[in-house]
Amino acid sequence: MHRRVFLKGALAGGALALTGLDARLASAASLLRPDGGALTKPSADQQALADTLLAYAKSQGATYADVRISRYASQSVGVRDSVVTGVSDSDSFGLGVRVIKSGTWGFSATQMVNETNGKRAVDEAVQMAEANSKLQSIPLDLAPVDAVTAEWKTPIKKNPFDVSFKERAEFLLSMHALAKGVDVGGKKLFINSHLSSVREEKYFASTDGSKIWQEVTRVDPSTHITIADRAKGEFASRALFVLPQGRGYEYVEAYPYKEEIAQAVAEATQKLSARSVEPGKYDLILHPTHLWLTIHESIGHPTELDRIMGYEANFAGTSFVKKDDLNSLTYGSDNVNIVADRTQDGALATVGFDDDGVPSQSYDLIREGELVGLQTTREQAKMIGEARSRGQSYAQGWWSVPFQRMPNVSLKPGKTKRSLNDLIADTDSGILIKGNSSYSIDHQRYNFQFTGQVAYEIKGGKLGDMLRDVAYQANTRDFWKRCDSVCDQSEYMLGGAMNDGKGEPMQSNPVSHGCAPARFSRIAVINTKSQSAKARSGMIDYEE
Repeated sequence: MHRRVFLKGALAGGALALTGLDARLASAASLLRPDGGALTKPSADQQALADTLLAYAKSQGATYADVRISRYASQSVGVRDSVVTGVSDSDSFGLGVRVIKSGTWGFSATQMVNETNGKRAVDEAVQMAEANSKLQSIPLDLAPVDAVTAEWKTPIKKNPFDVSFKERAEFLLSMHALAKGVDVGGKKLFINSHLSSVREEKYFASTDGSKIWQEVTRVDPSTHITIADRAKGEFASRALFVLPQGRGYEYVEAYPYKEEIAQAVAEATQKLSARSVEPGKYDLILHPTHLWLTIHESIGHPTELDRIMGYEANFAGTSFVKKDDLNSLTYGSDNVNIVADRTQDGALATVGFDDDGVPSQSYDLIREGELVGLQTTREQAKMIGEARSRGQSYAQGWWSVPFQRMPNVSLKPGKTKRSLNDLIADTDSGILIKGNSSYSIDHQRYNFQFTGQVAYEIKGGKLGDMLRDVAYQANTRDFWKRCDSVCDQSEYMLGGAMNDGKGEPMQSNPVSHGCAPARFSRIAVINTKSQSAKARSGMIDYEE
């Protein structure tokens, strides 16, 4: 592995000075990366190396093999309370090889990308497959895939790696200056921001004849506001609704950061004196900045075939969905149309091909409330009688084995013209929730609880006071059956996360979820403050 990381923290050496920052980083990088570290697609020699290793794997008895030669680059800038607290710049380059022998997977990887170490990795992968085959009861049966020679890149307008660290730091500092200009009534304001960029460069070659080069770029800006009232001994927080996307630096520049950071400070301050919610059942209008996470947990994970089959239980268990539920389970109301889509513009899981070499696609998981699709890889497709993989194989790095990971899973907008204001006007007694916060969900992905960043009362079709201590509880199918309206395309937004965890050892998967504001009728809302107070003395009474 060729890896470099530069990190300075304010706690260790004081705040970072911006003058000459990029020059100092470049100088340090040159010591550890004498080749200049140009991030380019594999050379002809490296592509020939992949061919050599594939041939060698077959000579060792492998019936299938693939090689991934990859580089992963990431950079970030951190600012806390108007002080640059750290910058980081790292990359990792290596080779992973996967084989099938005796109907069983074997995998190995090396940071030394050459023939000697590559063949050693092949030998280890073959030995692993032979050992694993003794426990294998049903041999692997991969769905077919067409051999392709292709290139794909995230369509970006401004490469975030071409933006200097100084410029990125100055941007965050300017946002902090704006936040500090907001009147917080004498209370204490804390601000913490990060601006990260990630790029995957991956060459995939397989014994099926595919040769695929991809360059995937993602950006992840974030800012968290906290207001502390020392007199009352309380604090409130509000994260900006800006969420990571599969775009270039143009996403950061286009986002209405200036307007929202002032609003976030004002709303965090307002939360300290907001009225605590009265528990009961309400019509909930969930904004896309909040609903994306509910989609992720209650639809994205339950429709992963490895969880359904019981092969995966890390990070919140298996799934209440059964294999035979496909095309027979009513998951939600007629308004619920869910699409799995690795082709969506700007989404985090969007690629040209998955790590099985399967082309990206868009297909329905839920159509008018009925479960019609599941997430599969080449080794899973035939388990549910499908001829082809849905293309959901992904590994977080060259050192990781690919397995089934979630694509972008999104709620389609309503077909009838309807804005958020229209939906509020059509709601007599409800609550509007924006922004994602904490959640809890059981090990079958069936019963859950979610909270948001901000909540507002809706009374008589109008937005009312801010509420605090709001959380809602439901079970997955009942919740989605109560979806009685979804706004149209004009209100559609993408949310998502860079670090969806799964597997053992754990791997991260970046994934997006799009939706328009949607309304859910008569959902149980609890008061988290009163429930916490009761919890101190014993069991929480959820029936109240």
